Amino acid sequence: MYSKRPFGSPKSVVEYLGRYTHKVAISNHRIQQVDDECVRFSYKDYRQNGLKKSITLTHSEFIRRFTQHILPKRFVRIRHFGVLSSTWKRVKFKKLREYFKLKPAEAPEPKTLLRKCRCCGEGNLVTIEVFGPWGPPASYMGVCQSESNDPVS
Repeated sequence: MYSKRPFGSPKSVVEYLGRYTHKVAISNHRIQQVDDECVRFSYKDYRQNGLKKSITLTHSEFIRRFTQHILPKRFVRIRHFGVLSSTWKRVKFKKLREYFKLKPAEAPEPKTLLRKCRCCGEGNLVTIEVFGPWGPPASYMGVCQSESNDPVS
């Protein structure tokens, strides 16, 4: 019985999976032109050894093709099992920390790199507020809490 090797190397397996698991249906750099009637974008024609070509589609056809790549609700592209699964992390990670008597690492206070004025080079800059990774809180933006939780706005 003859069996052909499916992939050349582990690197090629990772590249193959990466194309399908971590990318959107079409990257912005492939979209060449959008006007009132159509969308033009580039693609590789694998029937002709990966020759780069352009195609122009109407808006409705472009959206139809794009939406074919949207997964149905509750489907995911990658499913993590074992220690990588979100359920495992939520349930057991806290117990592991307690068992090994580990304390979660505290994030260091972010520092402002510039301590002098950029224009005159004198004076001391004072940090007034440091925002977290999700940007300024709603209260800082002058948005009332009831407004910020409104899904319609």
